[in-house]
Amino acid sequence: MRSLFTSFFLCLCLLASPAMAVAPDEILDDPALEARARVLSAELRCMVCQNQSIDDSDAPLAKDLRVLVRERLVAGDSDAQVIDYLVSRYGEFVLLKPRFAWNTLALWAAGPLALVAGLFAIILALRKRRAQSAQAADSPVAGLSEEEERRLKALLEDNG
Repeated sequence: MRSLFTSFFLCLCLLASPAMAVAPDEILDDPALEARARVLSAELRCMVCQNQSIDDSDAPLAKDLRVLVRERLVAGDSDAQVIDYLVSRYGEFVLLKPRFAWNTLALWAAGPLALVAGLFAIILALRKRRAQSAQAADSPVAGLSEEEERRLKALLEDNG
């Protein structure tokens, strides 16, 4: 029973691991170049899938990009030259993590600005709630308008 459970667990772990779409015919003979190609492929977006790297995608365009990356590396290009070539050909969108530049400033600033705006909104909401609870504690009957409170005070004073 224990060996069955162990086998099941190992199969489950293998299924949960990320699927690499690199075909055996794409793999370079030089392990150093192949490692560089894998690192670069993990940084490049599949133009078809758009949320996967070309290393993970099974799309034909991703295969073409993987082959192109390997061809450029075999030709002697540096990692930066390969990235620059692909960006010049496909635009910044090909990068999973866009470069920090003036034209991408809004993209990089959007997350922190949204966080600050959310914190500011929470602080304002807490202050408003605190002010309302303080006002409710001061009024004789919670939930009355100012006009109703004046009428209530006048009636209570008349009845003494």
